[in-house]
Amino acid sequence: MKAVILAGGFGKRLRPLTDERPKPLIEIAGKPIIEWQIKWLKKFGVTSVFVLAGYKKEVLIDWVAKNQDKLGISIAILTEDQPLGTGGAIKRLNGFISNGERFFVLNGDILTNLDLFKLEDDKAVAVISLVPLRSPFGIVKVERDGIITQFVEKPILKDYWINAGVYSMSSEIFEYLPEKGDIEKETFPLLAQKGLLKGITFDNVYWRSIDTLKDYEEANAEITEVFKD
Repeated sequence: MKAVILAGGFGKRLRPLTDERPKPLIEIAGKPIIEWQIKWLKKFGVTSVFVLAGYKKEVLIDWVAKNQDKLGISIAILTEDQPLGTGGAIKRLNGFISNGERFFVLNGDILTNLDLFKLEDDKAVAVISLVPLRSPFGIVKVERDGIITQFVEKPILKDYWINAGVYSMSSEIFEYLPEKGDIEKETFPLLAQKGLLKGITFDNVYWRSIDTLKDYEEANAEITEVFKD
């Protein structure tokens, strides 16, 4: 089974952590994000990973060269000289993925333990993982007479689902990918119109996107409990 890690972003909101390295190499509890991801992918039978790199690609290439044997998985890095967007980056894999083959795709800043096998579907061109929205703010519960009854810190809003940035795709996806542009803005809306896109909801799983310094701090406190051996 093959997987693709999208690692081309600049990570501007994580500076200064990304001044000298790309987001997948930010260390969470002593390990780079990409190492946590590979450890997780291997549990689902992934034996080959393509890393689609852009910003600070030389640093990522060097890290892979030094760590590939330890990771015990085949890793190939495809680089881009100018940003192609998530869709354009994946399109460059056409030819590396066999006709009729399914593969996983994930953003390079995601930490999760969701079950990848649940994303397998022979009928959909792409399957999106969905997780409940976590409020970025604490909320206040108020009765009709204005009496405050409870403060809830950043609750999970289980009536609202967000794209978790982890996908299963078939080789047919290449027909719908732009030469330059994002799958979220161009490919997925088109597939949805054609009834070729599926979403699988995941409740009670760990999921965090490392977008900000606060995400980084919170993930460091959480991750070792989630990924206990």
